[in-house]
Formats: sequence, structure tokens, C-alpha cells
Amino acid sequence: MSFFTIQSSSQKSRARAGIIHTLHGHLKTPCFMTVGTKANVKTVSSLQLQEIGVPVVLCNTYHLHLLPGEDLIAEMGGLHGFMHWDKPIFTDSGGYQVFSMGHGSVSEEIKGIRNHPERRSLLKISEDGAVFRSYLDGSQKVITPESSIQIQHKLGADMIAVFDECTPFHVEKTYTRKSMEMTHRWLDRCIAEHKRLNSQQALYGIIQGGVYEDLREISTDYISKSETPGICIGGSLGQTKEQMYEVVDFVSARLPKEKPVHLLGIGDLDDIVRGVAMGMDSFDCVAPTRNARHGRIFSSEIPNKKMQITNAAFRHDTTPLDKNCDCRVCQNYSKSYIHYLFRAKEALGMQLCSYHNISFLTRFMERIRESVLEGRFEAEFLNA
Repeated sequence: MSFFTIQSSSQKSRARAGIIHTLHGHLKTPCFMTVGTKANVKTVSSLQLQEIGVPVVLCNTYHLHLLPGEDLIAEMGGLHGFMHWDKPIFTDSGGYQVFSMGHGSVSEEIKGIRNHPERRSLLKISEDGAVFRSYLDGSQKVITPESSIQIQHKLGADMIAVFDECTPFHVEKTYTRKSMEMTHRWLDRCIAEHKRLNSQQALYGIIQGGVYEDLREISTDYISKSETPGICIGGSLGQTKEQMYEVVDFVSARLPKEKPVHLLGIGDLDDIVRGVAMGMDSFDCVAPTRNARHGRIFSSEIPNKKMQITNAAFRHDTTPLDKNCDCRVCQNYSKSYIHYLFRAKEALGMQLCSYHNISFLTRFMERIRESVLEGRFEAEFLNA
């Protein structure tokens, strides 16, 4: 059986529905990978994720390497046994976290933040890999393409990513090119280590090249021709949504149809819809739970925007967070109560909102998939 099966493709866009076959079940696409950075989704248990129907979780190699360490997790039966999760898991390579501490994240760039002290933890980038200081105890650490694959092998995820340098928006094109070329050499080393370990995990290559069309073309072709069964689109996608759409659309048009494509770090509803239309099969982002912890709610009552439950307008509101949502939170709690929990600084407020946002996005992806299978995706989501 091949790793990826396409069930239906739209005639009006690149949208498609498929199945990714993993050792822990069949993952129906398009799908959203709920982020459980440190082997947990913040404020929501794995039992609750099962109850919601979350199909897949994404965990972070960088953080799990530092604490509790891949050896302990392997001893506990890998991530599936450690966090009591029997569905598919994807682990990133750790590259984004390592290099964001040297360059800063795209969101920080847009906000003009340049000198956050935490970034000093990145000590050296070279052909060998990255040298950095642990944010936990200041000890010096090294991650190479080979060690990233070794760590992920011990973590035991179904899908893993190659080690790459995630370049930011503000660096020069010359740096972006050199970084991309090094990432390609790292890709080859990751593939070799993956083979040496005789790993059954599905390895994803990562397309880089920043906002430069010619570099994205080179990287897309290089990754597409590699032996990785899956592909990620990573790196800086620009400073605006429109620039991001242009980059992703350009890359998508050149991708092989037989490999699943994951768009890294995207979680806004409108971006997901546009991504699906451009042929993306999966997405991940901390947005659902991060927004929830700040009282920002996904709701069909205000499409493509978020409800701020801490606003005074909800103090006496007896209706649920979303009248069209059938999750347990919306079936049992009012906006008034959840508004109160945030005002009282009770952690339950964050938990209830996280539960709802994850439920909302899970159902949202199910609706998108059904619309693709039934040939009405564009009419329902793009032309609404």
C-alpha cells in the first residue's frame, strides 16, 4: 500500500481529498494537526482529544529533546505510549525552534522585534548543524541532520521531518540561497540516516527559498525529486497573506501529485481554505489553543474572525460560544459563565475555550473534506 491515496480531486481548483496511511491509522485529508508541543496539547488531555475526534497530533522535537529527552520517551513506549495517544503523530525536526532563536519568528519580524535576549541561545550555524544553549539550564547542545532523525526515531512518531534552516523574511537573498542549498545537503544526510536506521516512519522533506520565486522553484524541484514520501512547505512565506498565497500557489503548481503536502504553521480559517484550494493536504498551528488561552473563540457566528469572550458584552449572555457547535462546551456552558472564568482568572476558562476551538476546527476540516469529496468545495467555501 502506498503512503498516500487520493480519493477525489476538484475540477475547479487543486483541492483534493485523500488518505495518509500510517502505522497508527489512516489519516483522512485535508486535515489539521493539533499541536501538542511538549507531548501535550495545552490544557486539553489526550482523552479529551479522543472525545473530540482529533485525527492527528504534532509534537516538537526540539522541546522534547531538551525535556524529558528522547531516551526516556523511548523507554515509555515512544510518544504514543508516553502521552496515551493511539492515533497518528507528526514530529517536526526541531529546526524552526533552533533557528527562530537566532533569527526570530516571522511574527516578530512583522512587529519589528529584533533583539529578544532568548535568541542568544543560538551559538553557531554550520554545515555540521546547529550549536545552541538549552533554555532550561544553559548547557550547550548540538543538533545535526543525523541527530534530528535519531531523536525523532526514538520519539516514535508516524511522520517525521528533515532538519532544515528556517530562514526569516529579513535576510538577504544571498543568505537565503546559501541556507536553502545547505538545507538540501542536510536533506540528503537525513535520508541516509533514515535508511541506516531502517526506520518505518514517513519522512517529509521541507521546501525552502523564502519569498524568492526562483529559489522556491529550485527547492521545490529538489525536494519533489527526493525519496521522501511527504513534502512540507516551510520558511518565510512573506509579510502579508497575499504574499503567502502567491508563494504557496507558485510552489503548489510544481509539486508532484502523488505526495501529501503539509503547510507548516498555518491555522487561520481563511488561510486553510485558500491552502486547500491550492492543493495542501494538512496544516498545523498553535493558533486554536493559543487564541483560546486569551479568550479568542472560533465561531460560525462571525466567520473568519474571532470572538473575544472577555468583552463586557458577554457578561449577561446565556447563549453558547457557538449556537451551531455541538461540542460538549457549547452544549453545557454559556458565554456568561466562560466570560466570568476569564475575569476570575480561573484556568477552567482556558480549558473550555481550548476544547471548543479544537472541536470547531476539527469539524471545520471534516466539512471541507466532505465538500471536496462531493464536488462542492469551491461553491461552499470559496464563493460563500
